[in-house]
Amino acid sequence: MLRAGRDSDAAGFIALISTCWAEYPGCVFDLDGEVPELRALASYFAAQEGALWVAEEAGAVVGMVAVHPLPGTPDWEICRMYVAADQRGTGVAAALLGTAEAHARQAGAEVIRLWSDTRFTRAHRFYAKLGYVRQGPIRVLNDLSNSLEFPFFKPARGVAVHQLDASAAEHVEKPLADILVACVGAGASVSFLPPLNAETARGFWRASLADIALDRKAIWVAWADGALVGTVTLDLATPPNQPHRAEVAKLLVHPAARRRGVGQALMAALEAEALRRGRRLLTLDTRAGDAGEALYRALGWQEAGRIPGFALNADGTPCATVFFYKQIGDA
Repeated sequence: MLRAGRDSDAAGFIALISTCWAEYPGCVFDLDGEVPELRALASYFAAQEGALWVAEEAGAVVGMVAVHPLPGTPDWEICRMYVAADQRGTGVAAALLGTAEAHARQAGAEVIRLWSDTRFTRAHRFYAKLGYVRQGPIRVLNDLSNSLEFPFFKPARGVAVHQLDASAAEHVEKPLADILVACVGAGASVSFLPPLNAETARGFWRASLADIALDRKAIWVAWADGALVGTVTLDLATPPNQPHRAEVAKLLVHPAARRRGVGQALMAALEAEALRRGRRLLTLDTRAGDAGEALYRALGWQEAGRIPGFALNADGTPCATVFFYKQIGDA
């Protein structure tokens, strides 16, 4: 059962957090020295115009989460997210986080942020699954645990696009792989045939990380109401005599999120960055007759030609591929 947290839950909060920290070597729980607010946590967050919830089972606190606005910004921060070990994987954590996110959205949050200790790797996978991206510098707390924390964020509402660095792309490798698998399963012609193995999909994204880190590729992801639903890549590794050109690759939108403007938003962000880099000529290819062909034409791309039988459909029949180009800026 989820309910609002109370100051009288102090013993439960203290027991839960100290137990969770004990799972990680080097994490020191010093109640009065470093986290005295646990003795009256509901009041602590109420003073910040935030809110606190607990998950309760048989009268015991088995999970908790809080959220509060970040002063001077439209952003809200998730904090004190803990779930007892025997409750993980049961949906308790997702319910707690979803409740906190809904509260922040209703209060007008544009971005939801959180920090997590670099040692809490299981939590990081959980956050990635729910659309959070790890990006930004690590912060040092200078506490007894010598804590280092990763920053995570996701847009709170609507369709939003963000460019990722290599570290962020590595963190969302699995969600990106899930999008690729779903698109291939729905019939997309993106170099793979269905059924696409999840590990093969993850390997594809993993292989791109070095190129992103070395600035040979740029990658964007898109959210729809807080869920990661799309991605596109710009290949910048053109030959020396083509410094003005770049190639668009792997525009993917999860089948469940189509017709919401996700593809258009991704392409707009990509074109803006390409122009900033002086890449005035963009090229791409797509299977003839696919939804992508109509999208590119609507966005002002010009057909350069098509090759019959260039690729194969899932049933083994050949299909034509259309090649497009677009000149941007003052080209």
